[in-house]
Amino acid sequence: MMPRKKRIALAIAIPSIIVIIIIITGILLYLNTDMFKSNKTLFFKYFGKNSENIKEIEEIFNVEIKEYSGRKVFIVNPKEQNKSEQTILYIHGGAYMAEVTKDHWDFIKKIVEDTNATVIVPDYPLAPKYTYKEVFNMMEPLYKEVVSKVNMEKFIVMGDSAGGGLALALEEKLSQEEIEMPEKTILISPWLDTRLTNPKIPEVQKRDRQLNKFKLQIAALGYAGKDGKDNYLVNPIDGDLSKLKNITIFTGTNDILNPDVYVLKEKAEKSNIEINIKEYENAGHIWFIEKNSGEVLTNKGYQDCLETIKNQAE
Repeated sequence: MMPRKKRIALAIAIPSIIVIIIIITGILLYLNTDMFKSNKTLFFKYFGKNSENIKEIEEIFNVEIKEYSGRKVFIVNPKEQNKSEQTILYIHGGAYMAEVTKDHWDFIKKIVEDTNATVIVPDYPLAPKYTYKEVFNMMEPLYKEVVSKVNMEKFIVMGDSAGGGLALALEEKLSQEEIEMPEKTILISPWLDTRLTNPKIPEVQKRDRQLNKFKLQIAALGYAGKDGKDNYLVNPIDGDLSKLKNITIFTGTNDILNPDVYVLKEKAEKSNIEINIKEYENAGHIWFIEKNSGEVLTNKGYQDCLETIKNQAE
């Protein structure tokens, strides 16, 4: 017969386990309902910013809009007399659930003004309606077309937050197919591991005023779908870096995604990949893009990012 203490422990543990299973099942079912898909901006208040009209961008620059897999790709060109040879593929963040925000457009506007580069901005499929599979079905042919047309010595891939993770995963996958890689990759507060299991995250969470681990993990369920939870395309921290070139990462110490940057750094160094970490004390998530972070575009983070872009163009 089972000892009394074990029976009591089981009596306490079993209901708790059942409750956890019910909660997880409920979340997964909810992620697949039309109610969630149509009201995700209410469910994720932080990520609920709708894509802003880009009329201001169109008034200043030459903007071409193409379609890929039923999604828009914005090609922002400076006026012809100022145009440089530099091209930037910019992949926006938003937990894989949000469209390009006004903050993103303001950031892109600033980059084009300060560099005269052409910036390509894909509006990729969003979770939870779509998973990483549909995203890569769009992004792979887009990348291949871009690299077939640009001067690769003056080509940069940039991404922030989830877009930083997507940018890295895209390079990891295509590099294994011997597709040419950019000379420089710039990642701003990248989301490198959607599982968020790094043991240092809980301590950073106490300081992070923007991101919430639990909300991010729920968002990740929608992006990963049924079979992608441990796929390197969802968690590029697990991918093969061996054929990539120079990587520069901008990260703040008050961002829960910061600890994984150093895991990636260690992996890159083992693969003899040049990686530069630019860390900023007390800075939060995408602090020089997101205006509600309390920072402004003209702070040191942005200036350092701009210098990194310009150095590659020389």
